[in-house]
Amino acid sequence: SHYNIYTDGLKVYTTIDSRMQQYAEEACYDHVAKFLQPAFDKANKQKRNAPYSHNLSAAEVQKILQRSVRQCDRYRVLKASGATEAQIEKSFNTPVEMTVFSYRGDIDTVMTPMDSIRYYKSFLRTGFFSMEPQTGHVKAYVGGLDFQHFAYDMAMEGRRQVGSTIKPFLYSLAMMNGYTPCDEAPNVQQTYMVAGNPWTPRNGSRARYGEMVTLKWGLQQSNNWISAYLMSNLNPSDFVDLLHEYGIRNPEIHPSMALCLGPCDITVAEMVSAYTAFVNHGIRSAPMFVTRIVDNEGNEVARFTPRMNEVINGESADKMVYMLRAVVDGGTAGRLRFRYGLTAEIGGKTGTTNNNSDAWFMGITPKLVSGAWVGGDDRDIHFDNMAMGQGATMALPIFAYYMKKIYQDTSIDITEADKFEKPEGFSPCGMSEDGADGGDGEGDGDEYIIE
Repeated sequence: SHYNIYTDGLKVYTTIDSRMQQYAEEACYDHVAKFLQPAFDKANKQKRNAPYSHNLSAAEVQKILQRSVRQCDRYRVLKASGATEAQIEKSFNTPVEMTVFSYRGDIDTVMTPMDSIRYYKSFLRTGFFSMEPQTGHVKAYVGGLDFQHFAYDMAMEGRRQVGSTIKPFLYSLAMMNGYTPCDEAPNVQQTYMVAGNPWTPRNGSRARYGEMVTLKWGLQQSNNWISAYLMSNLNPSDFVDLLHEYGIRNPEIHPSMALCLGPCDITVAEMVSAYTAFVNHGIRSAPMFVTRIVDNEGNEVARFTPRMNEVINGESADKMVYMLRAVVDGGTAGRLRFRYGLTAEIGGKTGTTNNNSDAWFMGITPKLVSGAWVGGDDRDIHFDNMAMGQGATMALPIFAYYMKKIYQDTSIDITEADKFEKPEGFSPCGMSEDGADGGDGEGDGDEYIIE
């Protein structure tokens, strides 16, 4: 505390890799600003309450906007000066000269402060985080696309519903309880009694309906009925305890059957840290940003070491890597192969929440674990069609662009030849690997949560 970080000549050694940070920022910008935003702007022209979903009434939109009004500096200044609510409302609806952000540069214009709030709400937000699982070193960290205008950190601070990206944690609990990827479950819609009330999860696809399918296939296709079946055979309280072991800190997560479909709010950083346990044979690495600090005379002021904890056993983690790879090699993340041409050993999980409010992709490779989230500033700001709003369209390409740039940079010790470590003779099901249970390489519409 007696150091001045600006004037005392301290050297702070960060884990961030400047090359990988640049690639992460470029990947986020190229996908969100150049592709998603123009498509979202076009879709908004058809909405009466843009940028909000057409499912909302004008009164509902106004209520949401009023919440934003009360959070802004203009409101606080006017309120502190003694202005009445009527005067404040008039101020927010009176056109004034202002400069607003755009991806083509700042624009000088005239609009009401209320319209400017709606204008800024129309920009999609993103968060991206990438870690070295073996050490916890954070290699790239993107909290948003423009710090000056959108300073809120959507990687470390912003919590959003995670949808189907929670399913690998549930499957890992199943593996810990003796299940294998080849165990079968009924692919049918069922109704469960939850706290005395019936709960019937829905699914985005009826592929192989009525059949017995393997758990591997269930995760590949992000099938909600299989997740609900697993949850009904496991203890929701054990699941909550396991989520906390994975480093998920949200105290508002409570035991529930519906938790298996990801209605809870979690940060991108927490999700990436949790997924490191799969690559690390069950050992989770906490994010680490700084390795050491040295003063202006070369004396070491502080040195930091990785913080790790065992979440699941190594065998269960290896089974999860096997299934997460299957998601890429024949499931909802198949476009990493056929659209983006990535040939490396990669595992992953897509995630899309109700009404396409939150889009996720979690990706694991032998030396990197990364996560991407894309969504609106409010949950009611989103694409209204699944083709554009799903995680495989909104978030997965960020990971794809990022990894392609890394693989092309020969100065980085990460290549498409890297292999996941697994024990000699490893067999995920205690037998030869099943090769006949793959998906159709797409299946991205299977992401729904029911609260």
